[in-house]
Amino acid sequence: MSSPSLRAAASRVVPRGSRTLALLVVATLLIGVAIWLFSDDFPLVTLLVPMVLSSLVLGPRQLPWFVLFVLLVLALVVPSQNPITLRIALTVVIIFGLGFVVLLSSFRRSRLGVAGIQGEMMFVDLRDRILRQGGIPDLPAEWYAASELRSAGGTPFAGDFVVASRVEGRLEVAVVDVSGKGQGAGTRALLLCGALGGLLSALPPSDFLDAANRFLLQQDWDEGFATAIHLSLDLATGTYDIRSAGHPPAALRHAGSGRWEVLESEGPILGLVDGAVFPAVSGEMRRGDALLLYTDGMVETRNRDIALGIDRMLGQAERLLRGEFEGGATRLVEALGSRNDDRALLLVHRR
Repeated sequence: MSSPSLRAAASRVVPRGSRTLALLVVATLLIGVAIWLFSDDFPLVTLLVPMVLSSLVLGPRQLPWFVLFVLLVLALVVPSQNPITLRIALTVVIIFGLGFVVLLSSFRRSRLGVAGIQGEMMFVDLRDRILRQGGIPDLPAEWYAASELRSAGGTPFAGDFVVASRVEGRLEVAVVDVSGKGQGAGTRALLLCGALGGLLSALPPSDFLDAANRFLLQQDWDEGFATAIHLSLDLATGTYDIRSAGHPPAALRHAGSGRWEVLESEGPILGLVDGAVFPAVSGEMRRGDALLLYTDGMVETRNRDIALGIDRMLGQAERLLRGEFEGGATRLVEALGSRNDDRALLLVHRR
């Protein structure tokens, strides 16, 4: 019989989606027989191996039935333990307890509809694909731009994010701070990151924050607000427009004087006021100038007002960015802000 025929026959006997389950069933039966025949060499806890593996690889429809099967095998092999001591009784109770925990996790997992490892891989892949939108696009040689993110507690999910796009000779960037922090804000931030990344490249700069505000209002979240600052930079002339939605102000370093200027811009927080207006602050980046956009985690702590935090950030920027802007975003994020809050920073420099 040819190889394709063998595969077809195997698929008829054991469908592809059930092969992992079949292997685990066979392994459990073999372990049960080994415990029955060689109880001194194979302890009852050996049955935990297929149970733990099943929690990683089986889907939510197969997992509950397999856990019940393992517990049935356990009940059948317990009489082979002679005598049944207190230690064996405790082992049985622990295995049943762990089986109950796995059953509970399978019921929760049924909302997602995929196995444990598969679900985690899908979520990580989704996160990576969406956050890839925050990467700074290729810029002309005279421009340098870099963003840096840090989440509260070091988790891979954060409520702060950066989205960027290059559209018709302009660099469009938004730095956003979603309400909450760390994993609590991570799912909302992922959704917003994808949505705002699309809006950023599809709309004129003057309409971006208005569209983002309407999108947030439509979500009707319990914590449905965010702050944002939007930079629209002409890469040929260096002229820029900055619009803010309840966000800390941008800071511009003038190469001629070596001084930092805080660019105050007014605008309501996203997701609270329908029909809000977001006026622009306009200017021009000359050669040698640098621009900082950041979230409040960089400048605000419980013991320090945001204005004092901005002063401290600009003092550190003067020291850490002197003469070398490449890698400056990383140095600033590492030196500033609260480790208990999400932090994001964007640095733009015209060489």
